[in-house]
Amino acid sequence: MLKSKTFLKKTRTGGVLKIVREHYLRDDIGCGAPGCAECGGAHGGPALEPQPQDQASSLWPRPHYLLPDTNVLLHQIDVLEDPAIRNVIVLQTVLQEVRNRSAPVYKRIRDVTNNQEKHFYTFTNEHHRETYVEQEQGENANDRNDRAIRVAAKWYNEHLKKMSAENQLQVVFITNDRKNKEKAVEEGIPAFTCEEYIKSLTANPELIDRLACLSEEGNEIESGKIIFSEHLALSKLQQGIKSGVYLQGTFRASRENYLEATVWIHGDTEDNKEIIVQGLKHLNRAVHEDVVAVELLPKSQWVAPSSVVLQDEGQNEDDVEREEEREHMLKTAINEKMLKPTGRVVGIIKRNWRPYCGMLSKSDIKESRRHLFTPADKRIPRIRIETRQASALEGRRIIVAIDGWPRNSRYPNGHFVKNLGDVGEKETETEVLLLEHDVPHQPFSQAVLSFLPKMPWSITENDMKNREDLRHLCVCSVDPPGCTDIDDALHCRELKNGNLEVGVHIADVSHFIRPGNALDQESARRGTTVYLCEKRIDMVPELLSSNLCSLRCDVDRLAFSCIWEMSHNAEILKTRFTKSVINSKASLTYAEAQMRIDSATMNDDITTSLRGLNKLAKILKKGRIEKGALTLSSPEVRFHMDSETHDPIDLQTKELRETNSMVEEFMLLANISVAKKIHEEFSEHALLRKHPAPPPSNYEILVKAAKSKNLEIKTDTAKSLADSLDRAESPAFPYLNTLLRILATRCMMQAVYFCSGMDNDFHHYGLASPIYTHFTSPIRRYADIIVHRLLAVAIGADCTYPELTDKHKLADICKNLNFRHKMAQYAQRASVAFHTQLFFKSKGIVSEEAYILFVRKNAIVVLIPKYGLEGTVFFEEKDKPKPQLIYDDETPSLKVEGMEFHVFDKVKVKIMLDSSNLQHQKIRMALVEPQIPGISVPDEISNVDVNEPEEKRRKLKK
Repeated sequence: MLKSKTFLKKTRTGGVLKIVREHYLRDDIGCGAPGCAECGGAHGGPALEPQPQDQASSLWPRPHYLLPDTNVLLHQIDVLEDPAIRNVIVLQTVLQEVRNRSAPVYKRIRDVTNNQEKHFYTFTNEHHRETYVEQEQGENANDRNDRAIRVAAKWYNEHLKKMSAENQLQVVFITNDRKNKEKAVEEGIPAFTCEEYIKSLTANPELIDRLACLSEEGNEIESGKIIFSEHLALSKLQQGIKSGVYLQGTFRASRENYLEATVWIHGDTEDNKEIIVQGLKHLNRAVHEDVVAVELLPKSQWVAPSSVVLQDEGQNEDDVEREEEREHMLKTAINEKMLKPTGRVVGIIKRNWRPYCGMLSKSDIKESRRHLFTPADKRIPRIRIETRQASALEGRRIIVAIDGWPRNSRYPNGHFVKNLGDVGEKETETEVLLLEHDVPHQPFSQAVLSFLPKMPWSITENDMKNREDLRHLCVCSVDPPGCTDIDDALHCRELKNGNLEVGVHIADVSHFIRPGNALDQESARRGTTVYLCEKRIDMVPELLSSNLCSLRCDVDRLAFSCIWEMSHNAEILKTRFTKSVINSKASLTYAEAQMRIDSATMNDDITTSLRGLNKLAKILKKGRIEKGALTLSSPEVRFHMDSETHDPIDLQTKELRETNSMVEEFMLLANISVAKKIHEEFSEHALLRKHPAPPPSNYEILVKAAKSKNLEIKTDTAKSLADSLDRAESPAFPYLNTLLRILATRCMMQAVYFCSGMDNDFHHYGLASPIYTHFTSPIRRYADIIVHRLLAVAIGADCTYPELTDKHKLADICKNLNFRHKMAQYAQRASVAFHTQLFFKSKGIVSEEAYILFVRKNAIVVLIPKYGLEGTVFFEEKDKPKPQLIYDDETPSLKVEGMEFHVFDKVKVKIMLDSSNLQHQKIRMALVEPQIPGISVPDEISNVDVNEPEEKRRKLKK
């Protein structure tokens, strides 16, 4: 049956266009209930159960299916995802509304409907002849959709009766809309609110905690006192932003001070790029990362960023007077130059709430169900939740979602989502750091895995099209020990003309991941593989990352090769790119490759190839450094794990060999060669990587620190910085140069991906290269997959697709990749910090030599070379008399009770684990030497291992 609508539309040119919309109605759409003779199994995919037994509801004890409306799906998705809720009918009307209103919830509901164990069935009511409804005159779209849902529910109940006379199976309608519920009951449809229904499931009382509290009136604090001003309507905000009365920006809360935030204004305005918001009422219920509208305050009310550290530790949620006292602390006597544009939040344009990890702060009131939840992220306010399982959740990491923030509530309202496990447990803490850094880490879905090649896999004749056979070459890979995702392999051989041929062969991941499919979309979303201390979160499924794409030895693998003809002086004479097939002759570690190069007896083909590569790499590196490339330093640590418990038993800084540098040189060369080629072919839409030059002010700390040791660091160009770092040597203090390079790293800007058509500045400051990209790690970086696709089109080895040549789409991809790379970096640091805590937990208190990296007003930041560990030594402690501190910003130096500290001074510190705050355990450091009465701690802790021989212990004591 065909329904059609015809209407006329006026075009820009003044013509009239007749538009006919056709809507097909069918009789063969299945109801989803197995054994339904009338439908005859017309439904495909996951179906409902014939006799649902699990939902034992005291309100509706008979077997039933659930049919929720749009708002229940949008707001109660945490409840619907629970294993206890099964046999749910999701209408097409509801699914379309959810898709339009919330992409994340839509994705979650699609995942649930694809899970066969949940028995969720999607019913296409909009195309079923008996359930389709047309919009009536004077009826708005919302009312029409509500009616369509009721019509479908009524049809289901009549339809299910036909299955068998004794069958009492019915559909229960779940809605939080009072009017819709009343109409449903009038029409004879069993209907309940979500809360009523969930509370009736006596066998699953824990589900009540997962209910989102939506009725703001019922959940407001009893006092009813209005704390915050009302948020303006979106239409008013948009008018105000257009007229310039309000400014739109992203709200960034402070980690140090819960009463202060910064709003980063959107757009290109140079003035008022950042606006400070201070005080509870001015913050007006905005949460970190929300998009807000702010009103700029008059200059007389501008403030300076506060130097006070304030943590929200209050238990009494109504104590707003106390907040006002604390706000006065922020307003210190300040120089007018320090005042910054200041504003107040007048409305929320877009909430960017996510589920938050943290811990429950149990209420002091006995039998209370209302408790405060403290998020692990200090930028998020505490959240009030109602739970019956507070005692069971104490000392555990949990996830909570925010539901709303009423005007008369000091904190937002939320609901319990999930219990992650005990605080301090390795699996729990790993899950927390992945969630908090927004690292996608769920197992790959069936839809994604369906695009993997079928096993056993082998190279076919079709795969060999546009591909060179390079299996005869002596190719080998050099990687860290235990590496299974081998992206790159190398070869070097002498040609008949006396020149050298060098090849970099990169895994051909883009052969397996085709544009636009589910596997490609998931890889793009993840953006990068994340390496934690003992876990790897893959960007692509393991079948590709550790097998079919990994360039393991003695197996045929597809590759993308970059091959140069070079002179013995590393001059590039020719460059060519080709898709290829290779067979690696050896998978070596850096140490094994180094051993071969250094060996006097080994002269096989692999070793000869490695020696040739190493010789050329040294020349290439020398040439790069002469151009001004920087050799910076950062203390990287490696944990040695216990083979059974997987706890860290040793902590060392990573040792770098010549072979590390050898591989790096050829990867850099391949990346630069490919960048030139893709920009030549696609000047507007090449995906490139740039590293901006830091502003001069970034270098102040480095220049001052070097000056305090009578050394000069020049920072006008990358070359002058590199040269002055090379000259900054001190025979009496050999580690000084490394410290300077570590400090120089801290002055740098972040390197970012960008689209060539959207930017003019391509320069990579750190590498001193005019153009650069990423090509050499497609197993672990999505940027490289895009670059492979661009290069394949450039050499005619693959066909293009629309998104590849759309610079706006490419710019969006770059934005996501930059975010994912930054988050991966933070997650890796958090993993190192957690494993360091585990190490010192088992090791106990130790004393070690350290060097000062930064001098603060009341502390020194030190680096311990032995462990590559950084920490802060505070000179002011709670409940202790304050020492005399004199801080000099110019030198910089800090005088503590007459003892002066400068950057790079050598000190001795005691390292211990501070577990006083369960949620934020941290490494604490205390000064041992130089000795300052009342400040230094005694060094009675011995570093000697009790299992060491007595003779060795005596030597150490001398």
